[in-house]
Amino acid sequence: YLVVAGGGGGGGYGAGGGAGGYRTASSIPVCGATPYTMTVGGGGAGGNDANGTAGSNSVAAFPSNPITSAGGGYGGKRNVGGGDGGSGGGSGGYPVSRDGGSGNTPPTDPVQGYDGGDNSGDFSAGGGGSSAAGADTSSAATAGGAGTANTITGSSVTYAGGGGGGGRGPGESRICGAAGGAGGGGDGANGHPSTNDVAGDPGDDNTGGGGGGSVACADAGTGGPGIVIVKELDKASGVWNLHDHF
Repeated sequence: YLVVAGGGGGGGYGAGGGAGGYRTASSIPVCGATPYTMTVGGGGAGGNDANGTAGSNSVAAFPSNPITSAGGGYGGKRNVGGGDGGSGGGSGGYPVSRDGGSGNTPPTDPVQGYDGGDNSGDFSAGGGGSSAAGADTSSAATAGGAGTANTITGSSVTYAGGGGGGGRGPGESRICGAAGGAGGGGDGANGHPSTNDVAGDPGDDNTGGGGGGSVACADAGTGGPGIVIVKELDKASGVWNLHDHF
């Protein structure tokens, strides 16, 4: 199975959203005659000079072993830290340093994602991804953390990349925004020579990518919806117990 939660929304005038939590494994026992509820988490909304919102959880409700991936943390607006989640949201830039949100790494579960980047001044940080943290800022907005490649569909697809930090407007030297992490993370907005307000890019659909941060009073990117895939293994493996269902 592959269970990816919805990505967090980017911060308005701020940081990239965290990727949705990423979980995968095999050999879960199921019964062919039993329905199992699968919940696909939606992406969080981007903020407008406000924090984004967290993504929603995705759940594969196997009774013997329910699998929950946590929604991505929100990207913080300027001068606000990122939210906790499957991967943490980045911290919004401003003179005061703030921490990015924490990724979901409980001791009883595999790692779902990594922390969002911290800001150390005026620049906004990228959200965390499922295989790497968002980069901490120094002299520019930073990229979202990379996601993870998976071949469950028969071809390699990368999921759960963090959103990129947003840039700054023309009154602030038109600092460029940063790229989203590989795996559907949205790019942060670039400052533009003729307007302060530039929207961040959304996370890609069905990847759990975080939304990119925006410039000034424009909407940051929404998080990408997650995905749940359950793949039937080769019947010769004996994974499926069909003795009651001939």
